[in-house]
Amino acid sequence: MDTKHRILLEALRLFSQRGYDAVSVEQIASAVGIKAPSLYKHYKSKRDIFDAVFEETGRRYDSFTDTISVHVHDSEQDIAVFEKITADDLVEKVKSLIDYSLHDEYISLFRRMMTIEQFRSQELSELYSQRYVNRIHEYHRGLFTRMIAAGVLADEDPGILAMMYDAPILVLLGECDRHPEKEEEYMKTLEAHVRLFYKTFNRK
Repeated sequence: MDTKHRILLEALRLFSQRGYDAVSVEQIASAVGIKAPSLYKHYKSKRDIFDAVFEETGRRYDSFTDTISVHVHDSEQDIAVFEKITADDLVEKVKSLIDYSLHDEYISLFRRMMTIEQFRSQELSELYSQRYVNRIHEYHRGLFTRMIAAGVLADEDPGILAMMYDAPILVLLGECDRHPEKEEEYMKTLEAHVRLFYKTFNRK
């Protein structure tokens, strides 16, 4: 890993442990094993580091989700997949996404950092909502709108369906973060939720 990416990872580790405001550029540099002046050759400020972490996390997440046909930025790309998906395949898709979110160090640390910072900064609170709530909701609302039009899902309000689908998943993700020793139990609950949603609203 090159120095530039080491800076981002060590900064993210510190931010997730202590919070953004409590971490200095000098502490980040020390964690990387360099001096602050050397760090400034790569990033001009702590905020510049945070912005790079934010962008890198989004890139990593989108790169992974694209491989399982979950294009959060454009639900229309995924219609052909979800129109024909089975309950088993949907369960595996959701499980793989949650497993990645929990066990990819970069993604997990970023989510934990943002969970802390949403209560300290209005700006970061809005970023948290956009990344972990609004973006996911809009993706599923768009996907469900198209699936309803195709006769695949029950003709219900797609926004409400998205809320019903997303909320338990987000809750279980948070529970896994807080109680990793119960992950297996929570994953079984997650599977039950996905299967019930599929059984209740699928029309094909």
